[in-house]
Amino acid sequence: MSRTVVLALALFAAGPALSDSAPVGNRVEVNGMQMYYEVSGQGEPLVVLHGAYMNIPSMGAIIPKLAETHTVYALEFQGHGRTTDIDRPITYPGLADDVAAFMDAVELPKADVFGYSMGAAAGLQLAIRHPEKVDQLVAASVAYDAGGWQPAFRDFIPMMTVEMFTDMPFAEDYKTLAADPDGFPALVEKLIALEKEPMAWEAEVKALKVPVLIITGDADVVTLEHSVAMFRLLGGGGMGDMGAPLPASRLAVLPATSHTAVIGQVDLLIGVIEPFLKGEVPKGMFE
Repeated sequence: MSRTVVLALALFAAGPALSDSAPVGNRVEVNGMQMYYEVSGQGEPLVVLHGAYMNIPSMGAIIPKLAETHTVYALEFQGHGRTTDIDRPITYPGLADDVAAFMDAVELPKADVFGYSMGAAAGLQLAIRHPEKVDQLVAASVAYDAGGWQPAFRDFIPMMTVEMFTDMPFAEDYKTLAADPDGFPALVEKLIALEKEPMAWEAEVKALKVPVLIITGDADVVTLEHSVAMFRLLGGGGMGDMGAPLPASRLAVLPATSHTAVIGQVDLLIGVIEPFLKGEVPKGMFE
């Protein structure tokens, strides 16, 4: 079963998260679509980007938790949730440009960004294509090259069909929020094409100046070797305690965690996200 199939089944079943302070929803025109977004919390701005087949509610408890210390701008991508679809493929560069245009539309010059799965790849492309808009990037379950996906997932991509998704229970759930209740098959077709999109961003990742926190599950759709390789591209992986400062980027591996379980590990996520965004580093015995 593909990461998108399992992800959608698990997260749509979870239902919306509860929050002490109700977020404020709105729509704004972005590249020809009506993009839905919600603002919640107080503090430094943080843009939150969901995964494929997801929406704001299916991101679960992580958004209200982040809103305890940040002003969270959670948006819904093209054709997802309450955002309209347009006559355009869904690509990672396109999603990144949508986020940049959204930030312009809501007069948000720069922000920290947290993306999960498809949203993490969009966040990575945002940092590559619009680095002036990203202060720090948290990328959970992300690859920078198609070779970084688990072999089982790569083997499954050519077998994907629209019917695999439209026959599943969450296809009905889509209708409860969708701007076009009949638009699910078209969305699935675009997301299957996205899985086949070439990814070869090594040079661009290596050139990034934006600090990146890479988060992965130890049983994620991305191989552990790929996550470590990405960390090394960003200057990480060396020995500390030798006098040199640690790199700005970081790597966190969540134990006993599959791809679809990553977003539900709220305490673990907050435990690594908050120190990263604050620039806090654990003290060693030689400091």
